[in-house]
Amino acid sequence: MPITSSRARRLTTAGAALLAAFTLSAAACGPDGPAAPAPPPAALPKAAPTSLGDLSGWKLEDWARYVAESGFTGQAAPGYWTTARMDAARARATPEYSPASTSPQTVQRDAPPTAVPAEPQPHPYGPDAAVVGRLFLTTGQGDAACSGTVVSDPLNPGRSNLVYTAAHCLHDGKGGGWAKNLVFVPGYNRDGRATRGKPSPDQQAAPYGRWTAVRALVSPTWLQESGAGAHSQYDYGIIRVRGESGSGPSLEEAVGGSVPVWFNAPREQVTSAAAYGFPVERPFDGLELERCVSPAPPGRLSFDRSRPPMYVIGCTMTGGAAGGGWFITKDGKPNLVSVSALGDRNPAGYLAGPSLQDQAKQAFDYFAKNVR
Repeated sequence: MPITSSRARRLTTAGAALLAAFTLSAAACGPDGPAAPAPPPAALPKAAPTSLGDLSGWKLEDWARYVAESGFTGQAAPGYWTTARMDAARARATPEYSPASTSPQTVQRDAPPTAVPAEPQPHPYGPDAAVVGRLFLTTGQGDAACSGTVVSDPLNPGRSNLVYTAAHCLHDGKGGGWAKNLVFVPGYNRDGRATRGKPSPDQQAAPYGRWTAVRALVSPTWLQESGAGAHSQYDYGIIRVRGESGSGPSLEEAVGGSVPVWFNAPREQVTSAAAYGFPVERPFDGLELERCVSPAPPGRLSFDRSRPPMYVIGCTMTGGAAGGGWFITKDGKPNLVSVSALGDRNPAGYLAGPSLQDQAKQAFDYFAKNVR
């Protein structure tokens, strides 16, 4: 539905909760450093069709083989991510594409959107905002950070340990390997008292603790393709986490909530979107949860027209925000419909995220039910 001026004002009110932004839109990133990357599967299961975008023929055993052969090895050692190390982490390199560039005829795109200035989420973050956090990881270039969101687990209502993010925050793609030392920190700097360059107590930087990734899955298409282009249309990933102590409440219980993923959302019902993340590159510093609320329906970007076109919104968030959730409201509740996957750097003016259709749903359903 259209955004009214009163609703827009509510979004920028200093004390607004995250849910206020969510209500806009719908109609109805080894313990001792980088290790040698684990090789990706030599080939997808035999059931895979010619098009890596269409995995509708996959059965449970195909997904099981894929997860086993993808060889996730990114678990962090306890204590690896000190507050000083988190503070020093750089933004995970995000795939870039200029919507104003000359592109091959195979690229289908709408006109570049008007840039929307990112706004900081007011402190202290409540449970609605705490579902968004920073994802820390180690690559061959060093420690890095992305963003991620606590999402609902249909098999464990109220006790989810699942985090949704971008595939490129977890895996380098074809010929590459998994990131290492993967840890999720929800509600990072919730109270706004952490200061860049100064060690912060855990309760400030990581108020809900650190959550270690124990299993992960990225789109088979992302893992089997490389280079800029069509695989970005499947730039999604899921991780299962546990608290560093190995016991205690679930992630969802610790944070106070989760967000369901709305797969196969009808595009006509995505009339706006609110993108959230922790950008690190200038003019940001990674300490603040930022948001961009699109005043218009997301545009389209497609490198392969046989695949679901990406959503595109104007946004000035920079590297580090990748993997952060895009939210709309469905049935009166916030739902995740995409994650930040593509952007531009000079200047930062837009974000693009995958449309989470059948392949994403298949992957999530298998992971939630079978990967522990």
